[in-house]
Amino acid sequence: MKSVAQILRSKAVPGVATITQTASVHDAALQMGERGIGALLVMERDRIIGIVSERDLVRKLVQLDKSAKKTLVGEVMTSPVMYVEATQTNEECMALMTDNRLRHLPVLEGGKLVGLISIGDLVKDVISEQQFIIDQLEHYITGVHT
Repeated sequence: MKSVAQILRSKAVPGVATITQTASVHDAALQMGERGIGALLVMERDRIIGIVSERDLVRKLVQLDKSAKKTLVGEVMTSPVMYVEATQTNEECMALMTDNRLRHLPVLEGGKLVGLISIGDLVKDVISEQQFIIDQLEHYITGVHT
């Protein structure tokens, strides 16, 4: 299994999308839509104070019965945030996400934010590894080398 650092290097769009807790939920939704992503890390200076996902926006806005333009990200974000270290494996991340029903995990290295991985990133990596193994087995069985 690959490390989280290796998976981050293979992502099509590097970097982490962030927002402040004082931004509106409307702004968060616009940013997610423009970037085609499902979550934003909520930052205070260089410290992660929360995460806000599409799920948070929908569920919590309805529960609060509030307007997206009048509700602050800090009111709907999830906090504290679970995270992983860059040295952890895909398998460890999948177990953490499954056990805690998470779709996104910030990645830290030496206490500093270096990326964000999604369950989609992890599944893509597993499929890639499985395809490689299948190809190798086919070559072994047929004796054809490419």
